[in-house]
Amino acid sequence: MQTATSSAIEARGLTKRFGDVMALDGLDLTVETGTVLGLLGPNGAGKTTAVSILTTLMQPDSGTATIAGVDLATHPQLVRERIGLSGQYAAVDEVLTGRENLDMIGRLYHLGKVRSKARADELLERFDLADAGDRPVKGYSGGMRRRLDLAGALVAQPPVLFLDEPTTGLDPRSRIELWDVIRELVSDGSTLLLTTQYLEEADQLADEIVVIDAGRGIARGTADELKSQVGGERLELVVADEADVDQARQLLARHAPSGAAADVEVKTSTRTLLCPISSGIDTLAAVISDLRSESIAVSDIGLRRPTLDDVFLTLTGHGTVNGASGDAAAEQTHTAGKERS
Repeated sequence: MQTATSSAIEARGLTKRFGDVMALDGLDLTVETGTVLGLLGPNGAGKTTAVSILTTLMQPDSGTATIAGVDLATHPQLVRERIGLSGQYAAVDEVLTGRENLDMIGRLYHLGKVRSKARADELLERFDLADAGDRPVKGYSGGMRRRLDLAGALVAQPPVLFLDEPTTGLDPRSRIELWDVIRELVSDGSTLLLTTQYLEEADQLADEIVVIDAGRGIARGTADELKSQVGGERLELVVADEADVDQARQLLARHAPSGAAADVEVKTSTRTLLCPISSGIDTLAAVISDLRSESIAVSDIGLRRPTLDDVFLTLTGHGTVNGASGDAAAEQTHTAGKERS
């Protein structure tokens, strides 16, 4: 029933097809206890489908998984007792107050009247919702609803949490506030699987990142390890006059490792040039000297490391916002299931 393992989540070869769409195509995932795994991918990559399977909301066509040492296929009820889920949309009752929402969830978990009310009070305080606890949720802001939804996922104090794009639709301030809450959960020992299409979010929160595209995991590592796959530092240059772009490109090419102009990326609309370099500050100093010698005026110049955006573009050939449809089909199935229940 339960096996000893250091992995809170372990999945092997998960597949799921919706008609002609292969939403998951042999996905492997491992999340060590007490860590955060970021599942990073574009819309339609299979993130929500993976979460729906791992939280028992749908069954895979093939593959195996264990959650907190419990086999997903043979003991789904025991898995449900060990997990919390906060989906893309806050699953809260707008007519009830925040306190009533949490109390109701506690009753559904059979915590009993006294413990359910006490747990609701604890979570309202923890998520900075105590002052709004007796107001109907329909008057809450988007950030408050997301915090209440996350609080609901914690009512039964599960050891494993699934957060499916938890900050979708939030303004920057609310997103940062929710990041702080997630960091607190991890510091308290929770294990998280976090799906996101926000590169900065994965960079900020995840101990490890799995990049998923078309239902397959195509890379795994820490943010720094993934960035290293793209290469070292880049020199970024913005010329003052568009007429100097070609000359600046030839100049930068002399400092690129291959010495080829093809290695220099040019963004004509912003007069920006990017060039991979191998010797950091020394190359920067040499480029500045050459620019002065050739009388090329510069608006800005500096060094920057690759970002997760660079990683994703390199690995997949497209950005994180990409239309596809495996997850759309999964979301429709999930929504239909909630309407029937």
